[in-house]
Order: sequence, then C-alpha cells, then structure tokens
Amino acid sequence: MRKTSRTRRSRSVAGALIAALLFATGALAGCDSSSDSRGNGAPAKRRPAPAPVWDRSPDSIAAVGDSITRGFDACVVLSDCPEVSWATGTDAGVRSLALRLIGAPAVAERAWNYARTGADIRDLPEQMAKAAARKPELVTVMVGANDACRDSTAQMTPVEGFRASFKASMTQLRRTAPKAQVYVSSVPDLKRLWSTGRGNPLGMQIWKLGICASMLGNADDESPKAQQRRSLVHERVVAYNDVLKDVCAKDPRCRYDGGAVFDYRFSGGQLSRWDWFHPSKSGQGRLAEIAYRNVTSAKPPA
Repeated sequence: MRKTSRTRRSRSVAGALIAALLFATGALAGCDSSSDSRGNGAPAKRRPAPAPVWDRSPDSIAAVGDSITRGFDACVVLSDCPEVSWATGTDAGVRSLALRLIGAPAVAERAWNYARTGADIRDLPEQMAKAAARKPELVTVMVGANDACRDSTAQMTPVEGFRASFKASMTQLRRTAPKAQVYVSSVPDLKRLWSTGRGNPLGMQIWKLGICASMLGNADDESPKAQQRRSLVHERVVAYNDVLKDVCAKDPRCRYDGGAVFDYRFSGGQLSRWDWFHPSKSGQGRLAEIAYRNVTSAKPPA
C-alpha cells in the first residue's frame, strides 16, 4: 500500500511538471511575433507592392483619330498640317504631347500619326491596327466629331454603333499591343464651337459650304426647330463621350480625359481662321497641354 501511494504521488508530480513545461512552451510560442501564421517559426515575408499600371513617362506615341489630330486647317486652308498636331507634331510653338514626353530628337523615330481627315469611329479599328504594329507605349485617341457632324441629325452615328466600333478598336489594339497605354480625348463641344464662331462674319460664310451642317448649318437661325437640331447634336456628343468613358474604364491601361476637351472653351484665336471650327495652332497647343497634364498625372481625371 505504501509503495502504491508513493508511486501515485511521483506520477502526479511528474504529470504536473510536464503540464507546466508544455504550458510554458506554448505560451512562449504564442508570444513570438517573429513566427508566421503557420506556426513554423519562420519570419513572415512581406509581398512587394505592385507596380502602378499607368506609366506617366511613355517613350513612344502613336496617334489615331480624325482631322483635329491631323492639324487640318491650322496652317493652310483645306489642308492637313501634321507638324502642328497636338499629339505628335514637331512645331515648337505647339509643343505637342510627343515633344513634351519624348523630346524633339526622338519624335521622328518614336511618334506616328495614323489619324485621317474625315475619319469617324468606323475607321478607328483599322487605324488601331496600324498603331499597334508599332508597339507604342502610348496611343492617343480623338474621334467622334465626324460621327455627329453630318448633313442631317438623322445621319449621325447611332450610339450603340459608336460603342461597338470603339470596343472593336480596343480589341484590335490588344491583339498586337497588349501593354500599350491608351489616352482617350473627349469629343469637343460642337455647340460651344458654334456659339463661339458664329460671331465671325467670315466664319458664317464658310460654314455655308457645308462644314458640320448638322450643327453649323443656318448658323444664324435661332428658331425652335434650329435650336432643337443643335440640341440633338449636343446630346449625341455627350452620349459619345459617355461611351468613350465607359469602354475605357474597363481597360486598366486606358485613361479618359474626364471630359476636359469637351469642357474647354476655345476662344476665337484658338480656332482656324479659315473655317472657325478646327483648332488653330494656338488651339492645338491647348489640346497638347490638356493631354500632357492628364497623361503625367499621378491619378486619372475625375
């Protein structure tokens, strides 16, 4: 009996010591902040912060779009003047986006202009294919004015057709240049251009030749019917800009200008003295400023 009692006491003491040792070991392990969540004692590794998707200093640029990007009527009447293009021009007075980003020596080799006077959204996929073949780091897009500028409002490009063509353009680009960044300019406010240019007698006469008849036709007519026609054009341009914004937002490497060009109030001196519709050299410079500000901004436009 004594031996059994002594044995039991020995076992109880041993058990208590083991329990205390296990508790201490567990407590120390639980307080070790250097161990990872798996409890293997190895320090937890911090994952590096992901690199920003948008590169604020691209070193090659391709431009697509319409007559504005070709510098139409900015130098000579009824002629393209790509050297003053807001996107890829070489004119030091304009200081195009390309000049500001990559410098004059590099523009000839690393800036390409595939825009075409008279182009509308249906021409954009083909232009995008040409731009993508260059593998540029940045593609600029300015298109839509010709989709609203028709002989009549009934001929304007339908909004869903505009959307389909722009989506097809982005798909075309991504097939060949998946990492190219895209800067999308909003369509200018055609109604504001009408309001600005109609004060010039020469401009009014030139508009009678058929420039953007849906908006500028019978420019001095302020009847309810004429006002309704201009409002329809204005609403269509707003809808086009909504499409550009929506489609661009679905691509992490695309940046819309936030409506900056649509909101810009071109003065008389910033419009062509030959048609009072296209930007002059001064107007091209303003477009370049807007683009450079948005491309180099740390955050996209609101």
